[in-house]
Amino acid sequence: MAQLFLATGNVGKAAEFRRLLDGCGWEIVTAAETGIDVVTMEDADTYEGNARVKALAGAEASGLVTLADDSGIEIEAMGGEPGVRSARYLSDTATYRERFAEIQRRLSGVEPPKRVARFVCVIAIADPRSGLIRTAEAEVRGMVAYEARGEGGFGYDPIFWLPQQSMTMAELPERQKDIISHRGRAVAVARQILRELRYERR
Repeated sequence: MAQLFLATGNVGKAAEFRRLLDGCGWEIVTAAETGIDVVTMEDADTYEGNARVKALAGAEASGLVTLADDSGIEIEAMGGEPGVRSARYLSDTATYRERFAEIQRRLSGVEPPKRVARFVCVIAIADPRSGLIRTAEAEVRGMVAYEARGEGGFGYDPIFWLPQQSMTMAELPERQKDIISHRGRAVAVARQILRELRYERR
């Protein structure tokens, strides 16, 4: 079975991708398993730009078809921030607890209708043989919760409120999150790209 390299050092994200890609026809290998440390500057202005850079760097370092993503939360009342800088909001070393506190400070007094937010995920898949990079994008809309809730997920999941489910992303059971989340939806598209790549590489 051909190997698919996940170009991420985020343990939570790698575990989620492994779960979402189960049965995709590729053997999933991670940076931790291979010892390949892909370090890139995520300084593009778009999620796609960052995802493409990471996927290409991973493909060059590993020699394997590589999947990478860039994702973020966009809060309407904050003009779309943190956006592509979600993972580095405030600073590269800030904790998510600190980021949540700053977001709540900025949204102080903002009523629910204006606490609208969306999660965005762009996946890039790079093939070292052809040099081609293909992308998949998805989003999920919700609101910023008044407080962090839930122990599941990672990143901004505890403050991303899903009105239809009446819970945060971090409170969702894994199976339900995989269907609803921005990453789950993007992977559904990416799985088709991976099927096409398997056929092309026979």
